[in-house]
Parts: sequence; C-alpha cells; structure tokens
Amino acid sequence: MLGHLAFDGLAWLAAILAGWRVRRTWLARTALPIPDRAYPLYMVVVWTGAIGGAILLGSANLALAGQDASGRSILGALAGGIATAEIYKRLRGISGSTGIVFVVPLALGIAIGRIGCFAAGIEDFTWGTPTALPWGVDFGDGIARHPVQLYESLAMVAFLAVFVPRLRRGDATAIRCGFYLFAGWYAAQRFAWEFLKPYPAVVGPLNLFHLVCIAVLAYAAAMLALTREPARAPA
Repeated sequence: MLGHLAFDGLAWLAAILAGWRVRRTWLARTALPIPDRAYPLYMVVVWTGAIGGAILLGSANLALAGQDASGRSILGALAGGIATAEIYKRLRGISGSTGIVFVVPLALGIAIGRIGCFAAGIEDFTWGTPTALPWGVDFGDGIARHPVQLYESLAMVAFLAVFVPRLRRGDATAIRCGFYLFAGWYAAQRFAWEFLKPYPAVVGPLNLFHLVCIAVLAYAAAMLALTREPARAPA
C-alpha cells in the first residue's frame, strides 16, 4: 500500500507541474473563457465535485461487489468534475470549453497513478480477470490476471503522445476541443477494459462503470458537436 501512496503522490506532483507548464507556456497567449483571476474558485468547485464523484462511484461499485468499504474511482472523479464544471458554467453564463488546462495534468496523473494501483496488488481491487496470455500477472492469489491498470496507463501515454505535440503547436482544434477529446478517449478505453474486470453486472453484461462510461462518451460527443468557436489569442 505504501507503493500505491508513493505513486499517488508522484501523480499529484506531476499533474500540478504539468498544469503550471501548460498554462504558462503552451497556453500563455490563449484567451480562455474564464479569466485567470477566476480560475482558483473554478478549480476549487471542480475538484470538490471530482472528489465527491470519486468517492461516490468507487464506494457504490464496492457495495455492488458485496464489500463494505469506502472506495475511490478515477472515472467517478472525471464524471463528478464534469458535472460540477457544467453547473458552474451554466450559473455563471460561461460558454466554451474551460477544461483545456486540465487535459495534460489529468492524463499524466492517471498514467502514473495507475502504476500505483498495479503495485498495490490484490488489495486494490483494480486488477483484471484471469488470463492465459503471457503478460498475465499474479497479484498475490496465485492466478494470472489481466494487468488492466497498465492497459489504462498505456492508453493515457498514447493519448499524450498524440495530443501534446498538437497543443504545443497551438492547434486550434486541440485547444478548443481538447478536454472533450480527452474525456471521450478516457471513457472509450475504460469501457473496453471494464470487460476484463471482475465487477458485478448491473444491466446485461455491463457493470456500473460501463454505464458511467457511456454517459461520459455521450457528453463528449455532444460537446464536440456543439463546440465551434475557436479559442482566440489576445491581440
């Protein structure tokens, strides 16, 4: 468990540093829908929703699996953060994507944090179903399982490999739609890996996380369709 905590700390540190660099360098001349002075409050609101969503969804999944414990979920954090951000924007009359500053920190933090989940072993309840594939991992119970934590980590690295060069070039589509692209990619790859996890089904073959992934995918698709105005650099 200490290894998990160490990687969690490293993930937070990397995310904070990446967020600072993205805003101060790659987005330095990009006019965002929320002024810099208002971002601290916005971030408090979003992170409050993210923490609430992480605990709510993680604990609900454990309850469905018959475990009386409090859990955390990255997917729940994403869904909770999205919900609170959209409510905040609606109440403040803000239009356009406000999440571009979160994209690289989130993807990088997840890539690192999932390694901590992998290192935590069988206690973490994030391992996959049994497999005969040569890269199956014994997490402590003598059964080779899919290392789905690493699958997710690699999926985030792949996203960063494609997205970061475009962001650094100031690509208008990456800036305008980056958060929705990230949310859609995360939900899509997570939906696939959920078929390799031992969580209980709630609707047909789909577990609770599958259903949330579908909701996030629908949100991302709708916002990509609606987002047309590019971010503008100040004169």
